[in-house]
Amino acid sequence: MARKPQSDRSILEMFSKLGEDLKMPSVDVDAILAHHRRNLEALEKSARVTAEGASSVMHRQREMLQETLSEITEMAKHLRTPGTPQEAVSKQADFARKSFEAALKNASEVAEMVRKSSTDSLEILRARIREATDEIREGYEKRK
Repeated sequence: MARKPQSDRSILEMFSKLGEDLKMPSVDVDAILAHHRRNLEALEKSARVTAEGASSVMHRQREMLQETLSEITEMAKHLRTPGTPQEAVSKQADFARKSFEAALKNASEVAEMVRKSSTDSLEILRARIREATDEIREGYEKRK
């Protein structure tokens, strides 16, 4: 039976044969590709969580702005009612206090939303790093 010409052999086969001849450890290309595929999947999931968090923050900020404008309109109506100068100052001070409290509450809520989104996104990456470390450790232990 005729032997295949050298040029028909794949390069991978040639390198595999060379590795066997030199008694070099083999490389599991499929395992490497699977490892990197899982890395990319984790990055994608993390980016998706981050984008969803940003979208939620923007949606909530829009709601807060609408609520604030509604409250300002309502308070402005009460400021226009006639009264003594002391009552007007008292109403303005109450208006300023309520505005400040609402701003603090809203800023705190938005900060918490951003913190949660960032934490969730980072936890996805941390979990993948732990998995990758375990995979590397297992691969090293198999070779011993």
